[in-house]
Amino acid sequence: MEQNNDLKPDEQIVKQVLLGGTESFKIIVERYQRKIFCIGMRFYNNEEDSYDFTQEVFIKAFENLRSYAGRAPFRFWLTKIAYNHAINKIAAKPVETGLPDRMPSRETTPEIMHMRDEICGLLAQAVGLLPRQYRICVDLFFFMGLTYNEIREITGYPVNTIKSHVLRAKHILRNELKGTIAEDYHEL
Repeated sequence: MEQNNDLKPDEQIVKQVLLGGTESFKIIVERYQRKIFCIGMRFYNNEEDSYDFTQEVFIKAFENLRSYAGRAPFRFWLTKIAYNHAINKIAAKPVETGLPDRMPSRETTPEIMHMRDEICGLLAQAVGLLPRQYRICVDLFFFMGLTYNEIREITGYPVNTIKSHVLRAKHILRNELKGTIAEDYHEL
């Protein structure tokens, strides 16, 4: 009995696509479209551009699927395509951070929601002031939850450079947020 395509590992689906089963690429799109869209939101900070970005990334990935060597998990390869595409596309424009509109909370009183919204706004503004290489590392590490090695795979920065960028960015953010309601926000 053949295994359900939805349960197959990415690498197996890639092999199917490369062997002519191009309709199987739909599974890859369904698995990763939300993640790619989120990457787009982090760079463009608006839905329309992020939807376009998502389509462009999947087209680029499909066209370059033969170059996937399988040395790293497919999701890293796809994320690297998305990252490089975003960097190339906005090279002339400053990078905007796509922090969540609301911070997750179990408490939802209007006062707490307002305070969290204000903190998110201040944090987004402060992250937006970081040098580009710091913003990228902070975004990938904190907001996308990637490890230093995963960030290295995507950006090409050495791990120690990534750690340094994250540490320096945290220091800058602490100074930037000093004296604001976000000063005691310790998620970073």
